[in-house]
Amino acid sequence: MARAMFEYTKTVLNKVSFDAALFCKEVQKAVQRLLPYELEELRIFIQSLVQQNPQLNQCLIYLKE
Repeated sequence: MARAMFEYTKTVLNKVSFDAALFCKEVQKAVQRLLPYELEELRIFIQSLVQQNPQLNQCLIYLKE
């Protein structure tokens, strides 16, 4: 079940990547929901999205906690 949440989170983040504010809110939700090892995978996923959409860079701060 936890893996399903991770995949769902990736899908949502892909869909909201057009809006940095909305993307940041979804990242915050993901940090609360996901397991620690999934957060590391999420960080890698988000860094690949940031390369395509540089405006999302500000949301990486939520993964540093």
